[in-house]
Amino acid sequence: MCGFLTLYNRNGGLNIDLVSEWRDTLTHRGPDDAGTWISGDGTLAMAHRRLAILDLSSNAHQPMLHPRDDKSIVFNGEIYNHLEIRRAIGSRWSFRSSSDTETLLAAYCVWGVNCLDRLQGMFAFVIHDGESRKLFAARDRVGEKPFFYRAHSSGFQASSELKALLADPLAPRNVDPGAFDSYLTHGYVGGDACILEGYKKLPPAHFLVYELDSGRHHISRYWSVPDPDPCEDYPILLAELEELLESSVRKQLVADVPVGVLLSGGVDSSLVTALASRVSPQRIRTFTITFPGEGQYNEAPFAKLVSNYFGTHHTELAAQPATFEILPELARQFDEPMCDSSMVPTYLVSKLIREHCTVALGGDGGDELFGGYPTYQWALRQGVIRNRIPSSIRSLASATASRFLPLGFRGRNYVLGLEGSLGGALARNTTFFDYNYRRYLSPLIRDGINLQDPSIFKASLFNDLRGMPGAAMAMDFGSYLPEDILVKVDRASMLASLEIRAPFLDHKLIEFAFAKVPNRLRTNLSERKLLLKALARKLLPPELDIDRKQGFSLPLKKWFAGPWGGFMEEVLREAPKELFNQSAIKDLFEGQKKGRVNTERIFSLVLFELWRREYLIK
Repeated sequence: MCGFLTLYNRNGGLNIDLVSEWRDTLTHRGPDDAGTWISGDGTLAMAHRRLAILDLSSNAHQPMLHPRDDKSIVFNGEIYNHLEIRRAIGSRWSFRSSSDTETLLAAYCVWGVNCLDRLQGMFAFVIHDGESRKLFAARDRVGEKPFFYRAHSSGFQASSELKALLADPLAPRNVDPGAFDSYLTHGYVGGDACILEGYKKLPPAHFLVYELDSGRHHISRYWSVPDPDPCEDYPILLAELEELLESSVRKQLVADVPVGVLLSGGVDSSLVTALASRVSPQRIRTFTITFPGEGQYNEAPFAKLVSNYFGTHHTELAAQPATFEILPELARQFDEPMCDSSMVPTYLVSKLIREHCTVALGGDGGDELFGGYPTYQWALRQGVIRNRIPSSIRSLASATASRFLPLGFRGRNYVLGLEGSLGGALARNTTFFDYNYRRYLSPLIRDGINLQDPSIFKASLFNDLRGMPGAAMAMDFGSYLPEDILVKVDRASMLASLEIRAPFLDHKLIEFAFAKVPNRLRTNLSERKLLLKALARKLLPPELDIDRKQGFSLPLKKWFAGPWGGFMEEVLREAPKELFNQSAIKDLFEGQKKGRVNTERIFSLVLFELWRREYLIK
């Protein structure tokens, strides 16, 4: 895992010392090595921080140059099938290292853009093609690895994290009102938008080509989730699921550094542990985090049961109570703000695991691929209600809830979702602040009176042809997974210089889950993850409660009653009045004290304000 920075200025004048200084804002992503290369005319710089995983020698140093073909690369991620790719390339390339970086560069030299079709892994990279005078960049199919860029009148910039671009004191740093509206709606900025005007995110499963001479660039999609073509043969489905997941785990265990498994005792991480124990020639190391004194958040007994069953080398890591001082540090790391309070335990467990290994396998993606969220059962119930209640009555109920039920009132979003399409209802069900409250909360939103509702983008990912819950799962796969879950995991783990891999996100397993698995084996009104739990019953200890769903959460409500609450009130009280309406802030805290569910909403505003201060955002 690594961090990269690419700068192109057609007027020249790039300075290696300055570029290296900006590069080193990414040291946490790559503490093992650093490199900077600048073209002879001073117009192009490529810089890199390396976390050494494959080929620990200097042969894998980046930026990696290939003088013969006038090509160079900076790369963040892992190509899990890089040995297969090398065999396919054969004698067309003379390899000098055993790194997947050189494999990727060779694949581009041999197949061009079509090399993307062959890659299995998580990746974001930029290749400078001096022969054709262009930059070729791409991001993995799911969005595990980040890619920020800015195309402007004088050139092009790209980086793994926004902070490397903002290290330039002359970099523009104005909040984009539409992106801010998206953040207040969902807790993240969706799609290709960025929280700052003039910056973009390269979407997952897309590549970008920038022409150095003309300054033109275009973006194209190279992969999509397949259409449904369900298989009704249950034994065949179960066998294929086991085979695909085992293959993915086997490939993702490959590293030249110590590897472990994040084991919570839930279905997803336990299945990864089961298959890792099966295919690894060494005894697998597993890790569980405990929160002493927080009994309901303690996963240790379930993880221990799984560990004993498979004979892993198990370590329980006790997290010290987190103080509110951790929040400015996380706001600085999550340099495009996103709200998910589980970023705190994710960072704590990453920091503890990093003392024992450099790579850890996790269970991310299992819910989106196999129907694990309660939201999918909510949507199924909504479908029943919609067939029984006329749309006029549903619209009236929604309008009444919006007017009379206060923010944070349990069930408010459910009633709001009765209006409109089911896709729109799903998008609204998970909103932090609805449209009316966003206009009340922030003058910035009120002034941008023609802003498009951010829920429209999320609802556009809902495709009725997939049926239920397949359509809801595809919506989460295209929004919540890449913009929340994977951002949280990447930034929190990289702050600890730990690489986290997700075997469930192998694209062949994704294609199987969305194309082959019928809706009846995903979720119904009484059970979730039907097919995956069938595999769990086959492989996991029979006494393990596979219906348990804890999630990686914090006792925020309890913490709010102590110093955290006071700190958050102080942060928001000092926020600029041009950003937040203090009456709306006061209402949130008063509602929280009355038992309403506003903790995550307050958390989102605090993270945004701390981020704004850190990066001097206007």
